Amino acid sequence: MRTIFFQDIGEIAYDNAWEYQESLLKANLDIKSEWYKSNQSGKEYNLQTKHHLLFCSHPHVYTLGKSGHIENLLVNDSRLKELNVAFFKTNRGGDITYHGPGQIVGYPILDLEHYVTDLGKYMRNLEEVIIRMLAHYGINGGRLQGATGVWLDAEEKGKARKICAMGVRCSRWVTMHGFALNVNTDLRYFDYIVPCGITDKTVTSMAKELGKSIDEQEVKYLLIEKFEEVFESEIVVERMVATS
Repeated sequence: MRTIFFQDIGEIAYDNAWEYQESLLKANLDIKSEWYKSNQSGKEYNLQTKHHLLFCSHPHVYTLGKSGHIENLLVNDSRLKELNVAFFKTNRGGDITYHGPGQIVGYPILDLEHYVTDLGKYMRNLEEVIIRMLAHYGINGGRLQGATGVWLDAEEKGKARKICAMGVRCSRWVTMHGFALNVNTDLRYFDYIVPCGITDKTVTSMAKELGKSIDEQEVKYLLIEKFEEVFESEIVVERMVATS
């Protein structure tokens, strides 16, 4: 049974969370580098790399993936300042998205050589975690062909809406970045971007779908439970910081 160390780091500025992820990724890459330098590659892979799962939320911010298009940001710098929204170009995959209060952001830092060395399969597993969690609330999440993330009514023309965005980076099979689940998110902030670069679809949240505010702590517990199931791992709380 693989162990994943969990931390809830609460509300944190996007760049600080990014820097923290990079440090965890680098620690694993350093271990792997020593392995390959010592010509261990012909032996069974048994490195003691460390798996992490971070939960957090961010103050209002738009992030643009490395393959994204800046024209999908629909406001200029002065308007961003008026809205009190930060902006970052990041090294994850995908296009532009929004992070803010009421969202649960998950950052898994996993060594996929202990799981499956297939990035597509990894993404489908992340989606499966969200789909199983949403089912607890009676929300029927699914996938949209040709797109990442979790969608509602994905195949119904004019009804498809995204409830969870995803974008990752993978270096030597170690992951970072992850998913952003709209729980009690203020969806008006998506009006200033073309979310994920998709022009003919909308976004939604758990609160909007259920018509009430959702207990975010309960959602976190369920996400951890489903993550354990899908990734066949034990999640151990390393340090818990209460969200504000």
